Amino acid sequence: MELKKDSNAVSIDMLLIVHSEKRRAAQGAHSDRQADPGAPPQRRGGLQGVGNGIRRWQKLERNELHGNLVEKQHPQQTQVITSYDNQGTQLTVEVHPQDAMPQLLKKFSLAKRFQGDKNGNTRPRQPGGKDAHAYPWDRSSLKSMPLDLRQFEKLDTYASQVTVKSGLDVLVSDLLQEAHSDLERVRAIWIWICHHIEYDIEATQEKDRQAFKPTTILQTQKTNCDGYAGLFERMCRIAGVHCMTVPGYSKGFGYQPGQSFSGEFDHAWNAVFLEGRWHLVDSTWGSGLVDSTTSKFTFLYNEFYFLTHPALFIEDHFPDNKNWQLLKPPQSLRQFENNMYHKSEFYNKGMLSAHPQTSIIKTVNGKVTVTIESCAPTLFMFMLNGKQEHGLLSLRKNGMKLDVYPPTVGTHKLQIFAKGNSEIYSSVLEYTLKCHYADIDVRLPAELHQPVGPSWFSEQMGITKPSHPEPVIYTSDGRCSVSFSVEEGISVLASLHGDDGPVTEETQRRYIFQLQWEKRTELKVQLPHAGKFALKIFVKKRQEPGNYVFVFNYLLCCTNSKVNWPVFPESFGNWGQENELLEPLSGVLPANRNVPFKLKLHGVAKALVKGQDTWPLTLNREGYWEGSCSTAGCQEVYVMVLENANHNFYSYILKYKVNAQ
Repeated sequence: MELKKDSNAVSIDMLLIVHSEKRRAAQGAHSDRQADPGAPPQRRGGLQGVGNGIRRWQKLERNELHGNLVEKQHPQQTQVITSYDNQGTQLTVEVHPQDAMPQLLKKFSLAKRFQGDKNGNTRPRQPGGKDAHAYPWDRSSLKSMPLDLRQFEKLDTYASQVTVKSGLDVLVSDLLQEAHSDLERVRAIWIWICHHIEYDIEATQEKDRQAFKPTTILQTQKTNCDGYAGLFERMCRIAGVHCMTVPGYSKGFGYQPGQSFSGEFDHAWNAVFLEGRWHLVDSTWGSGLVDSTTSKFTFLYNEFYFLTHPALFIEDHFPDNKNWQLLKPPQSLRQFENNMYHKSEFYNKGMLSAHPQTSIIKTVNGKVTVTIESCAPTLFMFMLNGKQEHGLLSLRKNGMKLDVYPPTVGTHKLQIFAKGNSEIYSSVLEYTLKCHYADIDVRLPAELHQPVGPSWFSEQMGITKPSHPEPVIYTSDGRCSVSFSVEEGISVLASLHGDDGPVTEETQRRYIFQLQWEKRTELKVQLPHAGKFALKIFVKKRQEPGNYVFVFNYLLCCTNSKVNWPVFPESFGNWGQENELLEPLSGVLPANRNVPFKLKLHGVAKALVKGQDTWPLTLNREGYWEGSCSTAGCQEVYVMVLENANHNFYSYILKYKVNAQ
């Protein structure tokens, strides 16, 4: 309508506090859903769920607001404050002289340092197009604004060590001693909360808990997520930084892939106004985590939730107002429920994307394939139903590929872990697998560890230029030869593992014969029978103490039921890496036979074969020691060498068994 200009006119500023019908209806419930013993586990939120705590904080703010306004009204100022409550909407109106600062705004925002804009407006504007970031994520940054975290090192150290002396005002004043911009003020508050406020699990689970007041939080240094958000907002406003508490749904502790969200909101976080735009933070999740087995909170700082890029924040935070997504286009609740949930460690450890992009996957012919792209070479592992079985994980230069073969029809839980720059594997993805057909022909050896096949990691460990770059080797006759280059000073050890048959711990290495020529190592493998086997590769630096370290394995597959190869001869410590065995390769010799021998031996003066009698070997022009031996009357045959012609002591280098007559 048209307003007439009048010298006696007054301006009216209105602060509208609006509650939706859904939230008003939810206020009738006196217990949050975490406390309800009949509530399903997926209804937990935040770290342990928050329930009515968000409403109680808002109610507390309003009660303090109206109580203090009565005390602070000045007689010389004409003010009328009224409240109207009807059908879920509360309207508070303040009428004041045109040039006066609204008392309601002063109290509600705690605006001790706020500077008005060119029009004198000190209220934070609502999020709009200027704040929106493109969706999906453009991979440019994990943050919503350019940040060099190194610039915060001194401030972070200082803020984390500030102690509570008296009230909130003094605490904020102390924190701001080393902060010289709004960004640094927000950072100091964030660091202090994340390092000093513990998630209060017991209070969260109480059926009728009270709201967390800032004074109580400072005294106990415990709260839940709405307490974190409320404290963060209050401290920011004292520091003169616009901040809002944002309620909504979350994929927090207890979240199950594919679950739906309804009813009251289960989490709260914050939006801060910096450098002309709104940005998102979650100090609850920045402070630590709750162990799912012990339900105990552990301080574990998480940088990811400070000024998180909105396209990443939306993966586990869905606000009550779509404008607080800060996204263009905004996502629907259905999209939020269906989209793949990448945990914060997924991005902290340098992951970029994963496929499939849905959290529930159906098998195709009994198989599921998952791929991950990463910024840099990364180590991965997986667990299917809590065990590292039924999958082939191969490392790539920038990511990994995982083929999973669920052993039974039904629902299976797949977890994927990444190591990154730390020494700890962290969970980065979870899938729910729906298997309608289990391929019983695909049974992988239980000893098949990850990764499978050579990769950047095996190169890093000194194994390069493999003859078989793929992780699976198929053999029709049960024999194969694998070779690779080995860096100087590296020793290689290999063992063969199957789920049944004669491959025992004692004979795991007897089906492999290792040869060394020039700078390459060759592994001759003979399978004891048809089936699938894990060929495990270990390395060790010769000059360093300690055990061999597992690097990778191959999966060997043979379907020929006629395969029945014996073990290779047993080798002893004096069998040099440069030696070569041409015959006999079988470690079990026939009885009552003359068996030819041919070997290349380096650095020996004499060589012989000892059974019931002794047969010398002679050195031919090609550098091979040759001869033959009778197996009559003996159970074992040895190859022995004399390393020094001036000595008479022979060393055992190979041992053969003779078949019973």
